[in-house]
Amino acid sequence: MKKYIFSVFSLWWLLNSGYTQSTDYGNWFIYFGDVKTHQRWNWHHEIQYRNFKLIGDIDQILLRTGVGYNLTENNHNIHLGYGFIYNETYQNNSDSKVSFSENRIYQQFITHQSSGRFYWQHRYRFEQRFLSNDFKLRWRYFLSLNVALNHREMINNTLYLSMYNEIFIQPEGQYFDRNRLYGGLGYRWNNVCRTELAWMKQSLHNSSRSQMNLILFLQL
Repeated sequence: MKKYIFSVFSLWWLLNSGYTQSTDYGNWFIYFGDVKTHQRWNWHHEIQYRNFKLIGDIDQILLRTGVGYNLTENNHNIHLGYGFIYNETYQNNSDSKVSFSENRIYQQFITHQSSGRFYWQHRYRFEQRFLSNDFKLRWRYFLSLNVALNHREMINNTLYLSMYNEIFIQPEGQYFDRNRLYGGLGYRWNNVCRTELAWMKQSLHNSSRSQMNLILFLQL
């Protein structure tokens, strides 16, 4: 266990340390929390601190919360939520930044399947984005796969491979908004907590950037 923790944080540090002077490579610290409030109801909340560098150069701060309902006992979740996003964006490849905020309402449907070592999840999300001088709609499709490595299924103390791809589509103008490709290692500590360390490439229609993601999941 100690070797796993040491290896994860050593890898995270080495991959980030060479990029602390560049805005071409960033780091995201993410917390996801889910609380079961009733037999089929759950409350979701998350905090994401996104940096252009290792730390200290803010890209975004994202706060998101919502309420979900399981259509079946352990699957097919519908969800209504709200997000607040604070942005600091570099302008025209210069050192100057502009800040702005966004309020977001979203609806989503999640379904998942598991078979032995393999765990798939599909998420369909529709967003209504309220910016200071604009209103935008966006659709997102997220497909993920987790594969248990040291056990035959996802149980406590399981090291696993984590992968996903998410595509963002707008109904007007440039239809393709962005795509996120993600891959890394996770560890399921128990029924409540798991962590992931991963690389993610975010591609827009005319540019792309890479991030390291350090994620904490809590399910209560």
